[in-house]
Amino acid sequence: FGGTAGNIAYALTLMGEHPVICATIGHDYHRYYEWLTNSGISTENIRIIEDELTASAYITTDRADNQITGFNPGAMKYRTSLDFDKFNPKETIVIVSPGNLEDMVSYPRLCKARGIDYIFDPGQSLPMLDAGGLIRAIEGCRILISNDYELELIVRKTGLTKEALLKLASTMIVTMGEQGSLVSTPDGETSIPAARPKKVLDPTGAGDAYRGGLISGLVRGKGIEHCARMGSVCASFAVECYGTQDYRFSPEEFNERLNGCF
Repeated sequence: FGGTAGNIAYALTLMGEHPVICATIGHDYHRYYEWLTNSGISTENIRIIEDELTASAYITTDRADNQITGFNPGAMKYRTSLDFDKFNPKETIVIVSPGNLEDMVSYPRLCKARGIDYIFDPGQSLPMLDAGGLIRAIEGCRILISNDYELELIVRKTGLTKEALLKLASTMIVTMGEQGSLVSTPDGETSIPAARPKKVLDPTGAGDAYRGGLISGLVRGKGIEHCARMGSVCASFAVECYGTQDYRFSPEEFNERLNGCF
């Protein structure tokens, strides 16, 4: 779910999974629907808003990989529609990513009411979420995931320490670009190094690719540290290409890098 849904779904599809996108899209959807269909990604749960253009993000990246983003919400101003009752809680995991703010608050509640595991990934929507809604969304999530800057915002906005947040979420993952990621559980912290790419062309979308690899590991029943390594490897392929949905890898290439990096 959310504005990064297409990127995460694409990564999951490369991993051999079958994701369901829940998002809104504008009347300019035709070319992207064709792309999704050709990539084997279902559009069944995407709501078309005929009076709006699709949400658009314009990201400027400097030579040090610092980024500034300009964003027009467009169709994202409207809520999505998803029937949670049609999903088997034992076979479902939801990731709540940046998107319509009402959905970002209500979907965690709907997941908890039905016993569905979910990952909370507030990302660039953090400035718009109030402290109470943010805390309620984090409480009970399987994983709270953010980058290091976003974690600082969460701590500042909620007034909770990292230790207090970990009592609300079962696991916390903080991504740190080329420095890898940090997995925190009640048992302690584990640093996961970044997988080494063959070349670095564009970091845009690497975080979404990480989430795709991570979720694929969770679906397969892997331990959280192994899942984070899978996320790291998936992200390493993403930075080798310009654009967020232009990279490719085969299962053999993925496993070779996974086994060679860790």
